[in-house]
Amino acid sequence: MRLASTKTAAALCGGLLLAMSVPASAAVDAKLLDMLKANGSINAAQYNELQAELARDQKDQQIARQAQQETNEQIAATAKKTEALSTFDQKLAWAAKTQFKGDVRFRQENIHNDSVSNTGDQSRQRIRARLGAYTEINPQVDTGIRIATGSNDDARSTNQDQNNYFDKKSIWLDQGYVDYHPDAIKNLHFVGGKMPQQWVSMGDIIWDSDINPEGLAVTYKYPLGGSTELFGSAGHYTLKDNVDGEGVQFKHDLRLYAGQLGARFAITDNLKMTLGGSVYAYDNDENSPELAPPSTATTPSQLATNGNTLGEEFKLYEGFGQLDIGGLPMPLSLYGQVVNNDSASNDQDMGWLAGVKTKVFGFGVDYNYRDVQRNAVVGAFTDSDFANGFTGSRGSKLKVSYELDKNFTLGATYFLAKTDYFSNTASVNRKDTDINTLQLDAEAKF
Repeated sequence: MRLASTKTAAALCGGLLLAMSVPASAAVDAKLLDMLKANGSINAAQYNELQAELARDQKDQQIARQAQQETNEQIAATAKKTEALSTFDQKLAWAAKTQFKGDVRFRQENIHNDSVSNTGDQSRQRIRARLGAYTEINPQVDTGIRIATGSNDDARSTNQDQNNYFDKKSIWLDQGYVDYHPDAIKNLHFVGGKMPQQWVSMGDIIWDSDINPEGLAVTYKYPLGGSTELFGSAGHYTLKDNVDGEGVQFKHDLRLYAGQLGARFAITDNLKMTLGGSVYAYDNDENSPELAPPSTATTPSQLATNGNTLGEEFKLYEGFGQLDIGGLPMPLSLYGQVVNNDSASNDQDMGWLAGVKTKVFGFGVDYNYRDVQRNAVVGAFTDSDFANGFTGSRGSKLKVSYELDKNFTLGATYFLAKTDYFSNTASVNRKDTDINTLQLDAEAKF
């Protein structure tokens, strides 16, 4: 009987310990202890000891629950903070892949126009401010947006005269494009929008450097090994919709088709050469009556201006090159371009430019001479500074610059030009007009 009682007590104690090892309410555990004490399974000392242990266990469980709650709250707060950091990191990553570039230039410009009187002389102060944001959207897509000053929407100039009683100056969209360069074909770019010039220029008799064409272009560079590289580009650019007034279909648009092919290679270790050729063909350029004087029967092209013969059409073939010579006490480059308008209606169809540039005692020096016949290039797009932007001109351009401090340059440019026709309207034509221009610049870049 005593053995049975002992076994019963052991079983009850084991049950009690098992019951206390799993979650249970304090009321149930206390009641179980009272029952064990009442039926004699445990004595008073054991009862007090177990009751004290039960109280400790309940306190430990409460502490554990509080700790778990705090842990859960910390996990939730950490997750929320991590999510916030992730969003911030994404924004920061976008910012890290965006470059802001710009420049501000102050210019003093003096123009002497040797026309009938001195009324063509001009002295003015001008500013130019440009700001661009260039972003890597993903490894295959880049975008560029740039705004710039300008007295008007002239594609050839971002200069703004300092005039009109401190009035606010206009800001224009100068660039806005998407550049897709697939990883599968390295150095291949598809560019769409209002973009930087996608062709190589060795002079500015065809294209003013401020012009940003609009359309779709593809460019490609192919390395042949060593320092030899082929490059090429092709583009379609819309100049004006419905240029003939007969419809808005594609066939009625004034368009430019551009193509270029060239190569860069080393002749020797100290001689490097760039050679290439371009075609700039205009479609529907005979159909625009916008610039026709009311008294003129001829229907001119919108492009035929600034010295061009009214009604002229354009298909330009260009050859260009540059020779870079090393191993001398100073760097030296010889460059040039020649252009022929195959669609010209007369023999005024050729233009050429030859130049040399170097750096001496920190001064950059660039000199070129040019001779551009009346219909050799498009008057709407040629350099706007030389001979006031007129074709049928010839003369010299000398530019000297000095970097006074990091990203801050002082420069002087002098144009000594003679133009056959100062205007393309018969009533104000001035033949053999000298137009000499001096530009003094202070330019800061960032």
